[in-house]
Amino acid sequence: MTKLSAQVKGSLNITTPGVQIWRIEAMQMVPVPSNSFGSFFDGDCYVILAIHKTGSNLSYDIHYWIGQASSQDEQGAAAIYTTQMDDFLKGRAVQHREVQGNESDTFRGYFKKGIVIRKGGVASGMKQVETNSYDIQRLLHVKGKRNVVAGEVEMSWKSFNRGDVFLLDLGKLIIQWNGPESNRMERLRGMNLAKEIRDQERGGRTYVGVVDGEDEKASPQLMEIMNHVLGQRKELKAAVADTVVEPALKAALKLYHVSDSDGKVVVREIATRPLTQDLLSHEDCYILDQGGLKIYVWKGKNANTQEKKEAMNQALNFIKAKQYPPNTQVELQNDGAESAVFQQLFQKWTVPNRTTGLGKIHTVGSVAKVEQVKFDATSMHVQPQVAAQQKMVDDGSGEVQMWRIENLELVPVDSKWLGHFFGGDCYLLLYTYLIGEKQHYLLYIWQGSQASQDEVTASAYQAVILDQKYNNEPVQIRVSMGKEPPHLMSIFKGRMVVYQGGTSRANNVEPVPSTRLFQVRGTSTNNTKAFEVPPRAASLNSNDVFILKTQSCCYLWCGKGCSGDEREMAKMVADTVSRTEKQVVVEGQEPANFWMALGGKAPYASTKRLQEESLVITPRLFECSNQTGRFLATEIPDFNQDDLEEDDVFLLDVWDQVVLRPGDLRSDHPNSQGQEIVALRMGKVFFWIGKNANEDEKKAAATTVQEYLKTHPSGRDLETPIIVVKQGHEPPTFTGWFLAWDPFKWNNSKSYEDLKAELGNSGDWSQITAELTSSKPDVFNANSNLSSGPLPIFPLEQLVNKPIEELPEGVDPSRREEHLSIEDFTRALGMTPSAFSALPRWKQQNLKKEKGLF
Repeated sequence: MTKLSAQVKGSLNITTPGVQIWRIEAMQMVPVPSNSFGSFFDGDCYVILAIHKTGSNLSYDIHYWIGQASSQDEQGAAAIYTTQMDDFLKGRAVQHREVQGNESDTFRGYFKKGIVIRKGGVASGMKQVETNSYDIQRLLHVKGKRNVVAGEVEMSWKSFNRGDVFLLDLGKLIIQWNGPESNRMERLRGMNLAKEIRDQERGGRTYVGVVDGEDEKASPQLMEIMNHVLGQRKELKAAVADTVVEPALKAALKLYHVSDSDGKVVVREIATRPLTQDLLSHEDCYILDQGGLKIYVWKGKNANTQEKKEAMNQALNFIKAKQYPPNTQVELQNDGAESAVFQQLFQKWTVPNRTTGLGKIHTVGSVAKVEQVKFDATSMHVQPQVAAQQKMVDDGSGEVQMWRIENLELVPVDSKWLGHFFGGDCYLLLYTYLIGEKQHYLLYIWQGSQASQDEVTASAYQAVILDQKYNNEPVQIRVSMGKEPPHLMSIFKGRMVVYQGGTSRANNVEPVPSTRLFQVRGTSTNNTKAFEVPPRAASLNSNDVFILKTQSCCYLWCGKGCSGDEREMAKMVADTVSRTEKQVVVEGQEPANFWMALGGKAPYASTKRLQEESLVITPRLFECSNQTGRFLATEIPDFNQDDLEEDDVFLLDVWDQVVLRPGDLRSDHPNSQGQEIVALRMGKVFFWIGKNANEDEKKAAATTVQEYLKTHPSGRDLETPIIVVKQGHEPPTFTGWFLAWDPFKWNNSKSYEDLKAELGNSGDWSQITAELTSSKPDVFNANSNLSSGPLPIFPLEQLVNKPIEELPEGVDPSRREEHLSIEDFTRALGMTPSAFSALPRWKQQNLKKEKGLF
């Protein structure tokens, strides 16, 4: 059985983020040099380790890639090595099976410049990319708008079609032929790949020419070369439509339980969407089928060893039983090391014994007390990642203008009502802050739950007008009542009050309730608000402070689980609710009048806040398109700023907030007399609009995000805040999710036409056309090798330290090493053929002399 060799373990870097690749050669893992990353042979199998760093945490993905012409033995070895590498990483990796032609977006994302798949493999003597080699003739079919895959196809016009981009690589010249129906982005990706081959494989010594299929007459010399190499073209095939995956198919989830307790494997369906984490038992293994698009296998940490070892085989058997395509993607998920994509197929995913955002856990009776970390606004613009994590562009001390929608128009809010938000109204709040000397804007659109539909519509309409007034620079933030983000609260310095209904209009005739109850949440001026709740005992919560306002008195009720900071902030906001003196009431010591005002005693939430678990969320970037007539969102793994294209709109889904709300207790809950506090995924969604995005996509921005939320497999909250961001006016709460954001990136960006012009040559291809199309006589000398194909193989002992006259017949004395099997070659020279070929010529000669093969 294959084993992860000491040599591989010794060279394995498990602490530095990045990608490492090995090729399977003679059933051994052989490192691929970094200058060959992205180049694969279809006759080989590869193992790829990707290491990611999020904050101070490292995560691992291991992929094994199967070439369509590779052997069963190589495929088996790659799978075994993947498992062994995961064991070496102590089960912290996600394993992926990648089949040529159906690579996952995650896999493609590692190779931003594109993937090139070449014919052949190590068994046929094919080596990895050789720099400065001109003895090449190949045709590459470039597929994919973002992370392209270029596969080697037959050198014939039959391989072409009207909708794709092709690279005819002739060594000294690469011709990029753009199908007349290919789009600008596909052409740009093809050009980037051609330049990558020129610069990396040829050391910059290759010409790149471009032929636009809709205007071939503009490039007569390049077309002459193509027709000379490929023959005369008779016809051109129609464009081949890209595969479109329906959102409904992605959302079709089925969970299966896998068991071999009786010595026979049984796979049983146990649940469909929406899925919850508690369906997964640590003692078992499961298969999650995502509409046949991808198969996930989850291995419980306490499952028996045999079940774990057979996990991949069970997935492959499942694919056969379901009659899914053999190249269906498979991911193996280890209990406790699940990928973000897997986690977000579940309605709720938490990790035990960790808290996020709410602070450290301290036990006080049966209620958790939370210690808050002080917020430092000065770090925001120096470290935008802090702004992103804290969801704050600054400390809220900028300039504020606030309007209310009244008769469908904007009416300024009187200063005495700033910070008061009534559920029967809609408000627009323009916030101005400085970065350096430049003004930046946030436009909050707050929509009350009892506002009329006309007012809600008017708020959106008026926001567009206000946005245009400020040259389309404001970042728009739609806020549903009850989902107020921290920065909006920070503007009012701990004095924000949200009323269930009513209005602050001057002509209001609605009666004001005689008794009102407000729940106060927050520990500082940056995160505090008072939210009106029904005035009854069931609304109380032992974790929080409440303000009870009556006609004769104002009570400040402090639950057993509230902190000193929470009490102080409640006192501050209470002055906004009522000017009368406050009577402090401690839970358990309430006077009779307190309960009378609430309609009598009743059970309320007294369980501890859900602090033992934290939602583990990874931000995700999607490229959004409606070009097919319906919403499509393509995920971009390991994203960076370069992935934001000026022609498109993008969705950044930030799962970074925990919303706590009362929920129904399960019948088996230990505290069944009250209400359980349920943690829900809320998060927020940024919608980034490129300056060249088409008008239809811009107009459909809000609809597009809503469609994304509605079709999300985990069942998202449709009230999730949506923040519209325009190219060039990104706030730090957005840029902080991108590593090394460059605010000047688009000032010097180049169009496809600019890049095309940089290729040079000015359309004069006379010299190279003559060179490539002229008939050349065969020229050879006394040292030329006149044989074709691979050289015959001889045992090592017949070639080492042998004079020429004692060599077997058929041996080329100057190429003894090429007559060795891969095993003998590796044993004799201490390295693989591909590693040897990467050495300079003089080093190769010295090594051959040292080993008796010269």
